[in-house]
Amino acid sequence: MDAFFINPDSSAKAYQDLAKTFSAIEPPTWSLLLAESCRSKGYAVGILDCDAERLSLEQSVKRIEEARPRLIVMVLYGQNPNSGTTSMIGAIQLARAIKEAGLSAPVCFVGSHTSALPKEVLSYDCADLILLNEGVYALHNLLASNLKDDVKSIRGIGYKEVSGLETSLILNAPERVVPQSHMDIDLPGYAWDLLPYKEKPLDLYRAHFWHAGFDHAKRTPFAAIYTSLGCQFACNFCMINIVNRVDSDDKIDASHSRGMRFWSPEWVAREMRKLADMGVETLRISDEMFFLNRKYYLPILENCIEEEYGFNMWTYSRIDTVRPSALETFKKAGVNWLALGIEAGNQLVRQEVSKGTFKEVNIREVCKTITNSDINIISNYIFGFPEDNLDTMQQTLDLALELNTEMANMYPCQALPGSPLYNTVKQKGWALPSSYEGFAFLSYESEPMQTNHLSAAEVLKFRDEAWQSYFTNPAYLDLVEKRFGAVERSNVEDMTKIRLKRKLLGD
Repeated sequence: MDAFFINPDSSAKAYQDLAKTFSAIEPPTWSLLLAESCRSKGYAVGILDCDAERLSLEQSVKRIEEARPRLIVMVLYGQNPNSGTTSMIGAIQLARAIKEAGLSAPVCFVGSHTSALPKEVLSYDCADLILLNEGVYALHNLLASNLKDDVKSIRGIGYKEVSGLETSLILNAPERVVPQSHMDIDLPGYAWDLLPYKEKPLDLYRAHFWHAGFDHAKRTPFAAIYTSLGCQFACNFCMINIVNRVDSDDKIDASHSRGMRFWSPEWVAREMRKLADMGVETLRISDEMFFLNRKYYLPILENCIEEEYGFNMWTYSRIDTVRPSALETFKKAGVNWLALGIEAGNQLVRQEVSKGTFKEVNIREVCKTITNSDINIISNYIFGFPEDNLDTMQQTLDLALELNTEMANMYPCQALPGSPLYNTVKQKGWALPSSYEGFAFLSYESEPMQTNHLSAAEVLKFRDEAWQSYFTNPAYLDLVEKRFGAVERSNVEDMTKIRLKRKLLGD
C-alpha cells in the first residue's frame, strides 16, 4: 500500500458522554477525497477510520502494521470548524503509539490545524512530514518520491532536517490548491468502497440526532458530501478557508484565502447515485455556502427531483442569502433542513465579527418564510464574541427562544487556529486554550475566548445554561412533539439529562 489514510478517534474527549449516543459519526470526507485522488493516479491506498470502528490505540496500530503502507497520513479535517484542531487529540496519541511500536513508515499530517500552524504540528517527535493546504498535489508528488532525500524538492510539504544534535523544521515553497478547471479531474470522487461497515455500506456512520427527526432508528446509513469547497466570506471567527492557503507566512489567516471552487453538477450526480444505490437516505451537503450560487445549486437540486433519490438532506445558508423563490425547489429535492448562521442577536456584534459583510435582514421574516415552505431550521448561535457582554448574550438567547426553531446549535466562541480571531487574541495577549481539548466546544477542558467584558468562565457558564434553557423550554418541546412525535420529544428530553462537566466551572 502506498498511502494509508487515518481518521483518528477523538470523540470521547471532544464530546464527553454525548459521544455514546447523541453525537454524529460522519464519514471522513477528506480521507475519501484524497484516497480517490491518489487511486486515480495509480497508487494503492486504504482508509482506517478509528472513529467509526471505535478502535483502541493498540487495535489501530495493529491494523496499520498489517497494511504495511509506505506513508501513514493523519487526515485531520471535520465538518465542524474546530474539528481539525480537536482531531489532534487522537492523532498525536496514535502517532506516538505508531512510533513506540517501531513502525518504519513516515507519519504525515494534513488538515486545517496543520495548515493553520504547520510548524507547531511538525515540531512533534511523532510527525515526520506535513502537507500544507489541502495537500492534493503535494501528496501526489510525495508518493512519486522515495520519501527521503527527495522531499527537499517537493512543494507544499514540511519536513525535518537533522544535522548533528540540531533539528530544523523546513517548510518548502507552497503548492497550489486544485483549481476550478481541474476539480472533476484531480478530485474525481469519493472512495466509498474503502470505508468499514458492519452489515451494509455506511452503517457505521450516523447522522446528527436532529437530522433524523430525533429518531435514532433513522440515523444510519449516513453520508456527507461536498459539492463545493471554501467560502467567499471572511468572518473573524471562522478558519474554513485556511486549507486554501498558498502562502506560508506566519501572519496568514483564513481571511487571506477566501474563495469557492465547485464540482460540476454531473460529478455531484454521479456521487449521489452511488450513495442512493448503497441505500443511503440521510445525506448532508457539507458545503459552507450551498444556498448561494444558483448556477451551481439549481442543477443539483433539479437532478435530485428528476432522479427521485429519496434523500433526507440538510445544508447550510447564511441568513442573508436565503432566496424565498428557491425554497420550493429545495423542499422538492429533499432538503428538509436548512442550517442558518444567525450567530448573534445583537446586530452590532454580528456586523463586527463578519467584517460588515452581513446584510441587514429581517431574521424573523426569513425564518417564517422557510417554515412556511415546510423546511425545518437549525439555527447556529455563538456566545462570547469580542464585544459580547451579558446583555448582548441574553439578546442572542432571547432571539433563539423567540424563533424557537426545530434545532439550535449554541457554541462558546473559540479563537480557532487559522481564524482572524486567533491572531487578534494573540495580539491582545488573551489566553488561548492550553490543550487541543480546550478548543472542543463540548469537552470537559473547553476554554472559550474571553471578551472585552467577560471572562472565559462567564461565557461558558452562560452558554451551557442557555442550551439547557432552550432544550427544556416547554414551547420547544411542544414544537418537537408537533413536528416529529411524542417518542421524539422523549428522546430530546433524554438528551437534556446528559450534563456536560466543565473544568473551567469547577466540575
